[in-house]
Amino acid sequence: MQSFDLKTFLKSLSEEPGVYRMLDKEQQVIYVGKAKNLRNRVTSYFRENIPESKTRALVKNICAIEVTLTNTETEALLLENNLIKQYQPRYNILLRDDKSYPYILLTDHTHPRLTFHRGAQKIKGEYFGPYPSSGAVSQSLRLMQKIFPVRQCEDAYYRARSRPCLQYQLKRCSAPCVNEINASDYKEQVDFVRLFLSGKSSQVISELVNKMEAASIALNFEKAATFRDQILVLTKMQEQQSVSGTHAELDVIGFESKNGLTAIHILIIRDHKILGSKTFYPKIPKDSMDTEVLSSFLSQYYLSVTNGSRIPKEVILPFIYPEQAELEIALTQVSERKIKLQTVARGEKYKYLQLANKNALNSIVIKQSAQDSITKRYDLLKETLQLDNINRMECFDISHTMGENTVASCVVFDSNGPNKKEYRRFNVVGITGGDDYAAMAFALKKRYSKMIDESKVPDVIFIDGGKGQLSQAETFFKDWHLEKLPLLIGVAKGTSRKPGLETLLMDAGRKTINLDSHSPALHLIQHIRDESHRFAIAGHRNKRQKQRNQSVLEEISGVGLKRRQAVLKYLGGIQGVLAANIEQLNKVPGISPTIAEKIYNHLHDK
Repeated sequence: MQSFDLKTFLKSLSEEPGVYRMLDKEQQVIYVGKAKNLRNRVTSYFRENIPESKTRALVKNICAIEVTLTNTETEALLLENNLIKQYQPRYNILLRDDKSYPYILLTDHTHPRLTFHRGAQKIKGEYFGPYPSSGAVSQSLRLMQKIFPVRQCEDAYYRARSRPCLQYQLKRCSAPCVNEINASDYKEQVDFVRLFLSGKSSQVISELVNKMEAASIALNFEKAATFRDQILVLTKMQEQQSVSGTHAELDVIGFESKNGLTAIHILIIRDHKILGSKTFYPKIPKDSMDTEVLSSFLSQYYLSVTNGSRIPKEVILPFIYPEQAELEIALTQVSERKIKLQTVARGEKYKYLQLANKNALNSIVIKQSAQDSITKRYDLLKETLQLDNINRMECFDISHTMGENTVASCVVFDSNGPNKKEYRRFNVVGITGGDDYAAMAFALKKRYSKMIDESKVPDVIFIDGGKGQLSQAETFFKDWHLEKLPLLIGVAKGTSRKPGLETLLMDAGRKTINLDSHSPALHLIQHIRDESHRFAIAGHRNKRQKQRNQSVLEEISGVGLKRRQAVLKYLGGIQGVLAANIEQLNKVPGISPTIAEKIYNHLHDK
């Protein structure tokens, strides 16, 4: 089966640590692994009588192998994790939503900013987290505004200030932008934030008490009162969040596998408090062992952040697995402190583990219940439409305001429900404003005219509209270039436009279907229709807002694209431009005093 000399390759393979990448006939990476001894590990895949069906399927598809040597096993583990994230091989266990973790960022500025962050950590500063949800980050930021007056505003807004903003009046910011606080006092508050986010709120309270007493002795009662208020809020927060635990920094991993679905639940404990929790559903190849799933998950979860900010001092595992000691060494090296991975059978940590396992099991029950509901809806829809199978559905909608800024949306549903990675928007151009029929024809042409992969052709296409919109779809597919032809259905709203009164139109409107308002099949159609509507409106609003932000400046002679972009970026959008005076406009790079005056006079009708 191999397209290379396997025997010669294996004989020449090094016995040092490293990473191997297995490729198929299309040169796609299908598996990434690490090894203490590359020759022994890779050779083991090609022995006779391999018991695991997953390994047999993998070997059958191997047409080439690439290797990278490393100095140590730890380096191999880190490289393996990076390559799995890069290639997403189909035979590896994958943690699919690693990029979704929200963090709190404390920037590396003269006056550091505290803000929400998600995605690649490219901005200089300190990252604290991960948090279980964006809501948890927002809640934490709101709380810290009440305790620590550290700025949370955008950099452009901060640079453009000439007087304190409303946050200063509310005592939620110390206004470093206009020097209402000196550098040392601001740094002191930033240090408190750093300690608080590191889970050391008790230490923060202790230091605040000392500073309050020092301020009282110095008869600086106003400053002492400020420290007192901070202490009261922090103490109250500790009372609300405290649990009867003795462990300050701990992650507890719950694990449950049932009916072909695996859930991993992480309980995050910091400073004796349950900070939050999160459940993951890794993508797992068939016949994978639980120990393999846990090993892959832990590596990808903890090693995906190179600064080690996610890694606690101790991780409680649901069971022992073979590569546990190896990961412990790697985590210790990455975080530059001793990390301990262990299993427990009694005590407080065991109670935490039972709670995490319980949550993992509950997550599976909920997810499978939701999946059963989706499956039921699909089955009833197949029965209604008399189709053997529905693997993919798409729905189109048009959105505009009085014919302007027309946007078409296309949403995709597969057997698991919405597939948001496949969603698309189209900026409709070259038509008469307000012509929804022409807009629909434009969107269909954009979506399908160059399609060559039949697996991407939907089984059903829903058109949000009546006979006119449906006729555009039928006209387009008359000269369809592929063998597979989708079923076209118009979703017409009733006269009152209330949900449950929709009529399904087929065959140019000559055939109609009216489903009961309680029908699960209708609920599925309403779901995909509403998604397309929401997605189209969001795109239209973005386009409209962007045009409005720029149109005012476009009317000013001598202010071209680069100058408009500079002004909007420097002053934080059109609201910042409208609020700026001539002096502030003149500070924008590339804006001369004459142009600044021209912009100001135009915006204020002078």
